[in-house]
Amino acid sequence: MRVEILGAGPAGLYLAILLRKADAAGLHTVTVTERNPPDATFGWGVVFSEETLGALRDADYPTYLEITDTFARWDAIDIRYRGELLRSRGHGFAAIARKRLLAILQDRCRILGVQLYFDNEVTDLEHFGVDADLVVAADGVRSVLREHHGFRPAIVPQGGKYAWFGTDLVLDSFTFLFRETEHGLFQVHSYPFDEHTSTFIVECQEPVWRAAGLDSMSEDESIAFCERLFADDLRGHRLMSNRSVWQNFLRVENGSWRRGNVVLVGDAAHTAHFSIGSGTKLAMEDAIALANSLTQHRDDVPAALVDYEARRQPVVARFQRAADDSAEYFRRVGHHTGMAPLQFVFNLLTRSGRIGHAELTVRDPAFTTEVDNWFGAGRLAPPPAFAPFRLGDLSLPNRIARTGAPNGAGLVYGEFTAVCADGRISPATPVISQAALPSEAGAKFALRLGHAGARGSTRPPAEGVDIALADGWPLVAASARRYGPGMAVPAELDAAGLDRVRDAFARAASVAADAGVDLLELDLAHGYLLAGFLSPLTNHRTDEFGGDLPARLRFPLAVVDAVRAVWPAERPLSVCLTVADWHRGGLTVDDGVRIAGTLAEHGVGLVRVSAGQTVAECQPEYRRAFLTAQADRVRSEVGVAVVVGGYLTTVDEANTIIGAGRADLCELV
Repeated sequence: MRVEILGAGPAGLYLAILLRKADAAGLHTVTVTERNPPDATFGWGVVFSEETLGALRDADYPTYLEITDTFARWDAIDIRYRGELLRSRGHGFAAIARKRLLAILQDRCRILGVQLYFDNEVTDLEHFGVDADLVVAADGVRSVLREHHGFRPAIVPQGGKYAWFGTDLVLDSFTFLFRETEHGLFQVHSYPFDEHTSTFIVECQEPVWRAAGLDSMSEDESIAFCERLFADDLRGHRLMSNRSVWQNFLRVENGSWRRGNVVLVGDAAHTAHFSIGSGTKLAMEDAIALANSLTQHRDDVPAALVDYEARRQPVVARFQRAADDSAEYFRRVGHHTGMAPLQFVFNLLTRSGRIGHAELTVRDPAFTTEVDNWFGAGRLAPPPAFAPFRLGDLSLPNRIARTGAPNGAGLVYGEFTAVCADGRISPATPVISQAALPSEAGAKFALRLGHAGARGSTRPPAEGVDIALADGWPLVAASARRYGPGMAVPAELDAAGLDRVRDAFARAASVAADAGVDLLELDLAHGYLLAGFLSPLTNHRTDEFGGDLPARLRFPLAVVDAVRAVWPAERPLSVCLTVADWHRGGLTVDDGVRIAGTLAEHGVGLVRVSAGQTVAECQPEYRRAFLTAQADRVRSEVGVAVVVGGYLTTVDEANTIIGAGRADLCELV
């Protein structure tokens, strides 16, 4: 088999090694072509986890020995924040100079008979690999081979501006630095990679970068700026440049990694934000997976490529999601700088979702014990999910919420309860009455009040979702827009109807207060009536209740004000709020944060975060903990207490989310 590889980065070289190693009879011809000289490289050091090292050991032991012989190893992560240094141990990382890694891979290729061609710019892409059985695009983020063969990647900038420096300060840990300036927040990702040098990546958001004048500085001037900014951390050492210009990280995603006999590996196929340190790891693991598929499906390249893509894409997708969460954390880390140091560090360590409270307890039990004790304000405190919570007169024994049976939860939500008969979802939906449930089994009770709006008059959920009744009742909504196919078109609420609905909410709240309900929640989500006013997808009104966001908020605020006026001041008022519509032209998370802030100004003390369902054709993003990032934004930017759900199933998830300050309560299923 003849294999042509374009690109002599870690993915291309390692794939060539593995293919030649697997070819005991010497029948494979493997060629690697690279536009740059063999000693040219961007960047400084690359990081490997212990898990990755195990994969490299199993794939090619001689290469593994060469790589690990020159490793810088550490198990600690240091965070310098608000004048304090905090350390977490047990993380098990190793790093090597990128130039040294490439030299090792090149030498191994030569030993195995791989044909290497450096300083070779391929200009005739039409004929590159024309006689090959397999053509591999390993030529990086801006892959010319990928573009030539018609792949359609999604390439978007991610995170802030960053510059990848080196320093002659040799660190003994992975170190995060945070520095507040008059221009805004700067942060550093730094780690050692040999006995003389450490990587030193400086990052900030673009407005901060421009305000500091870095957009007009030369390379030398920006180095001098960063040396002054982090002088205390560098301790007299210098920063070094290797084409260290300020740039944006490019996130690359391809729907397919194969086209005919052409296949993508490494950065040509995908990227993951540098803040999780997995770019080289993913590239070399791509090479392992592709080599294994080709070995398993000898003489059948198409089958091998299908197998490679099927096995590898889901793994990479998980890493990209983790990297997305990490990049988003650093984009918004300025909103967390008011946190106490211990919580800030716990939030940082758990930012990508790959490490939770339980895993961190295994790695560094002393650190998580310190976090638990800080959170619980005492020695031998329970984990965060079991710490008590108080809001107004609402006092909960723990931070767990559930719908239906308590099952040990501190807060139990009742089912959706309509404020009036025509506000029911289905005939089975209860209407508010004096029979509202009191607290039971040690848990506090939250009553969910709402009006179904355009989603009303349907069959019970057991018979299907959003299936209209044959002889249902008339519907009302913000605008005359049916919710879904086959459902009735609601009447747009007129002035008298608006008053009637507002007063129905107030009467229901009064009934709930008299019944001793502990927490009252108004439903401003799920495509129901009040949510319908908030979204431009469902509110097409031309009066004072339609138009821009403040106008669309006017009627829901009138309801909140009417309820707050009759609901006891000492008892908190909650809302379930759609913070994003998940549909083009609908509410964004930025809109959701603004709405939550306005509701808090009107006396709402607790927000249960929701998303989607505003229209039947929304495009959901359901996955484990899919609401956590939105909850974090509402809590950190608005300063209101938050309940989060979103397919949370374990106490460990609750401990992690609550301990990191992303929410105050977790709703488990």
